Amino acid sequence: MSDLAREPSGTTGRPFQRIALHTRLKAGKESEYEEVHATIPAELDAALREAGVHTWRIWRDGRDLFHVVEVEDYRKMRDTLRDHPANVPWQARMAELLDVEDDYSGTDSGIKLVWELP
Repeated sequence: MSDLAREPSGTTGRPFQRIALHTRLKAGKESEYEEVHATIPAELDAALREAGVHTWRIWRDGRDLFHVVEVEDYRKMRDTLRDHPANVPWQARMAELLDVEDDYSGTDSGIKLVWELP
């Protein structure tokens, strides 16, 4: 199965990709990260949805963050958000909190899917 698996969408009927991501917080930034994510800016929420994001969930274990994103087209979403005026300041803020800054230059496809209960 591809890392960018296509699944049927429950809301639109269009297929979407489900991708898992891993990021890591800088030491001591755990609480601040959660505070920042308690309410994301409305313009960022709108930009994510306009870029085709259906859901984006984040789990934290210590400094490790695990994301599951359901999106119509992951690479297109990244291209759309790269220079988006709502995303640029958000990414600058995330760069203060994360070990590795996301500069949107890569062709990452997330964490490799190893197994799935069909």
